[in-house]
Amino acid sequence: MAIHIAIPQPTSGDEEYNQRSLPLYLDALRAAGATPVVVPLNEPQQAVAKLLIGVQGVLLPGSRYDVDPQRYGEARQPECGDDDPARTAVDELLLQDAFGLRKPILGICHGTQNLNVWRCGSLIQDLKTPVNHRPGRDVADAHPVRIAEGSRLAALLPSGESLEVQVNSSHHQAIRVPGDRLRVAAVSAGDGVVEAVELEGDDQFVVAVQWHPERTYMQSAFSRALFAAFVQAAAVWHPPLIEESVVKA
Repeated sequence: MAIHIAIPQPTSGDEEYNQRSLPLYLDALRAAGATPVVVPLNEPQQAVAKLLIGVQGVLLPGSRYDVDPQRYGEARQPECGDDDPARTAVDELLLQDAFGLRKPILGICHGTQNLNVWRCGSLIQDLKTPVNHRPGRDVADAHPVRIAEGSRLAALLPSGESLEVQVNSSHHQAIRVPGDRLRVAAVSAGDGVVEAVELEGDDQFVVAVQWHPERTYMQSAFSRALFAAFVQAAAVWHPPLIEESVVKA
C-alpha cells in the first residue's frame, strides 16, 4: 500500500524559495519509499481536511519566514522577520489532524518552530551566540550537535557513531522553552541551543530538528535514517479507536 505524506508548500509569498527548496523534501520522501502530497496554502480548510483523509504522516518543512512572536506572547523584536499567516494556518490544520489521530510528524527548521509554538512552547527570536547558525544552505557541516542518549535520534545514528555529530544549519530563531510533552533530543555543542525535540512516550512518532536532513540525504546515513524511520512509522500507522482519537495527545 502506498504511504502518503502531507507536506505544505514552504511559503505563500516566495515562489522562488518554494521551487528551490520543496523538491529536496519530495525527493527525500520518495527515496524513503513515500508518496508526497503537497498541500497548497490557498485552499479552504474543508479542502485541506479532505486531502488529509488519505495521508499517514505529516512533514512540516522549512521556510524563509519567521514565526509570529505574538503566538507565544512576546512583542516582535526588530531582528524578527515577517511571518507567513497562510503557512501557519495550514501547519495548524496538519498538526491538529496529526495529533488528533496520532499520525507521525517530522518537523524541519521552521516546521520545528511552528510545532513547538503550537504545543505552547516559545522561541528565541534572534540567536546571538558564538556559533554561526546560518552559514548558508551550501555548508553541509556547520557545527556539531549533541544527541540525547536514549532518544529516537540516538537510535538512528549509524552503529558505533558518537552522539556528537556535524549538521548543516540555516536558522536564526530557535526553541527557547519546549512545548507540552516535547523533550529536548539534541543541542548545539557550542552554545546549548536546542536543535531537536521529540514527543515523550512511544504512542506517536514526533521528531523535529533545526537542521535540514533533506539537503544532505544523499551523503548522510543519519539523514537517510531519519527519513526512513519517519516513513516506516507512517507505514505502520493506523487510526486510533474513536474514543482515543478525541483526546489530544
